[in-house]
Amino acid sequence: MGKSIMKPHPMPSIRFLRESQLGEDSLHSLLMSLLRGLAAIEVAAAHVRAGFFPGLRTLDDPALWYQALSFLTGFAHQAVVVFFLISGWLVGGSLLNKLGQPQAIKAYAIDRITRLWTVLLPTFVLILASGIVSGAIDPHTPDFSRANDYSVTTLAGNLFGLQTIVVPEFGGNFPLWSLSNETWYYIMFPLLVMCLAAGSGTRRALATLVLLLIGMLLPFDMVLYFTIWLLGAAFSRVRVECGTSLRALLLVVLGMASVVFRLKGSNDDMVIASFPQDLLLSVLFLLFLSSTVNPLPADQRFVGPLRRVAVFFSNFSFTLYVVHIPLLGIIGYVGMTLFGRRQFSADSVGDLGIYLGMLLAVIVGAYGFYLLFEARTYAVRRRMKAWLMGRADSAPQPAPAKR
Repeated sequence: MGKSIMKPHPMPSIRFLRESQLGEDSLHSLLMSLLRGLAAIEVAAAHVRAGFFPGLRTLDDPALWYQALSFLTGFAHQAVVVFFLISGWLVGGSLLNKLGQPQAIKAYAIDRITRLWTVLLPTFVLILASGIVSGAIDPHTPDFSRANDYSVTTLAGNLFGLQTIVVPEFGGNFPLWSLSNETWYYIMFPLLVMCLAAGSGTRRALATLVLLLIGMLLPFDMVLYFTIWLLGAAFSRVRVECGTSLRALLLVVLGMASVVFRLKGSNDDMVIASFPQDLLLSVLFLLFLSSTVNPLPADQRFVGPLRRVAVFFSNFSFTLYVVHIPLLGIIGYVGMTLFGRRQFSADSVGDLGIYLGMLLAVIVGAYGFYLLFEARTYAVRRRMKAWLMGRADSAPQPAPAKR
């Protein structure tokens, strides 16, 4: 009998690609869709718990189920880091691929504005309506104070990404802080690209000057975390060639690091103290993601259903992130009005059931809000491009890579 010859596994390697990896038929695309949906649900679940249950550290002997719930809903900080990384990958990678095309920057600006405002504008209308009903807003006396969460000035500032910089988050919708980061990263990235690749020295100098000015005016922490977003854009052109064992090891290390930082790290705001842990997690996450740029296995039965679930939740992840606090405010107001309470007990399994019902209601409400508004983003975008650029963007844009 002949001896079987074991083929050695190829050595891991890193390839730098000419175009960003934005394909829809790859495992990494499925993972990004799945993670976007899970990250939005994690943030919403964390805020439902924090808004209606006592803090874990305030309890002497919390029930085991509540300890588990507090742990599982404690990864909201890491979820936002994932949002930044995937945003950099998709948005930054898309612009890199379109450089050199006619009116690429103008098309990019329209894409970004329609992406934000198609959801933000109706969300602000919802906040205003609920504020009037609850008595938080007097519709007869408009306020222009920067200190008022519901003022006209605060609303305008939130539309242009100035929340946490010169105005508070509109209507107390505190997750909007991250959209301030996103808005300025959307502006800073094309400026950075023009600094390096503009056709003339004058344009490069002007882009550099504007970028430096923005960097000086923005909070340092916001500028620091731009590097996290940039990592996502950079890794969109990186492919890690490795075997299944190394890929699994990367995933295990990433999971272990996430748990350690969840328990021992800085998990509140994104500041200098949290940056080292977030940088490490970002590199581990992107290395793993870049190792999954492989075609989806067509012969696996679970791939089709998993992809449909991932795309479903990914489609309205942005709406869920933006609108869940206003929806929770409405739920809390109804609870106080009808039942005289909005605080739950960490010892009652029945209150856990109410929590799960509230979370489901928020998700369902966000999906309905998505159908009304965010689902129409591409139609609005096409009309804007036809009006401002003299053409319609008729190319289909699949939902998983929504940018």
